Amino acid sequence: MQALIQWLSGPAVPNTFPYSPVLHEFHLSGKHFVDKSLLSLLDSARRTVAGQPPGSDDATSRELTDFLDVALDKWDGRYDYRSYLALRLLRLPCGAGEQTLGAQPADARRARDQLLVRLVADTLAFELAAAAHTTELLPQDRPGPEVVVKRCRLGIRAVTPALTRLGVADSIATGHPTVVAASLHTIADDLAGPGDPSLRLSMLPVHVTHDEYLFIRVLQGYECLFAGVADELRAAVTTLAGKTPSAAADRLGYASDLLRTAGPLFSLLATMRSESFRTFRQYTEGASAIQSRSYKMIESLCRAPQAERLDSVAYLSVPEVQAQVRGGQPTIDETYRSAVSDGRLTGAADILVQRQMAAFADALTQWRRTHLRVAVRMLGSRPGTGYTEGTPYLAAVSTLPVFTTVTTEKPGADQS
Repeated sequence: MQALIQWLSGPAVPNTFPYSPVLHEFHLSGKHFVDKSLLSLLDSARRTVAGQPPGSDDATSRELTDFLDVALDKWDGRYDYRSYLALRLLRLPCGAGEQTLGAQPADARRARDQLLVRLVADTLAFELAAAAHTTELLPQDRPGPEVVVKRCRLGIRAVTPALTRLGVADSIATGHPTVVAASLHTIADDLAGPGDPSLRLSMLPVHVTHDEYLFIRVLQGYECLFAGVADELRAAVTTLAGKTPSAAADRLGYASDLLRTAGPLFSLLATMRSESFRTFRQYTEGASAIQSRSYKMIESLCRAPQAERLDSVAYLSVPEVQAQVRGGQPTIDETYRSAVSDGRLTGAADILVQRQMAAFADALTQWRRTHLRVAVRMLGSRPGTGYTEGTPYLAAVSTLPVFTTVTTEKPGADQS
């Protein structure tokens, strides 16, 4: 804490903030157990930064403010899923008016692929460091060597589609999974450009259990994918409402690919020991995936949720999304129906869009089912941390129709 006291006693310049010693203190015990005197000092630091006039280092000040908000979420009594995953530090959607990755569609796609690769590469680098005893971070319940190798193999599978889209898949090494994972980390370092979000600031586990590192990074990876899917669906809605609605098929196809190729992330998550998960989970009360803004955006962009669901804890947990739906947010269901009834989408073009809608619905339904299976394995009958009944809630929502205008059956096929 001495470094923080010294920083506060000086000019308190944001770019000299002692991140490393502060992170070290958080990692020693886990966020849930951090000394209150350190949290009080961090609260003073936040007030100091907030009181400084705007300057040339506004980006640095914003990053420090976002970090302090994440570090102090439990202190403030506003701890939730989005602060647990430090989404704002990663520039992933977590509320109204947030700064996100990439201003243009192509830039956003590339930035999210880069972030996903960096997140998984960082996860595997931690696994390798722990196995080599070169890190003291999160020392409780370390996995055996077989699990580390399996995680390396699954992590590489999870990011291979992103590496291919980025044009760097050929740069990765071949051979033993640990060797490949080490080369992935090198590639990920090369992908990080000036001004890209810092990964080290976004790792603030609540406990010292080894597997919480994996848990946080996989969930961050899914939030990265969800943000991308939501962007594609927004574009599909806009396209369906325009002069060339058939072009929405490309956006829906890309969104389907993102979901389908994300399967290995669940396989990676499933390597956690349920006992390890339950150890740190007891300190995550109040943070639940039910609070995922991007996932609710995906669901509500497909079709308007029924009143019962819109008024449930699912949407009460994301009030900004709930407000958009109530404000008349257009959906794929709605704009597709209009495009057909207006005669703008007919014949082969109509069938193509239907096929892509059905493919997306199938991909999202499969994701929900896999999520349920992993949750049942980890949670059993225990209640959820987002004030839901846990796996029964997931079972109920896994059967919700994605669209009402099409089904997952391929249109145009012979029906027997």
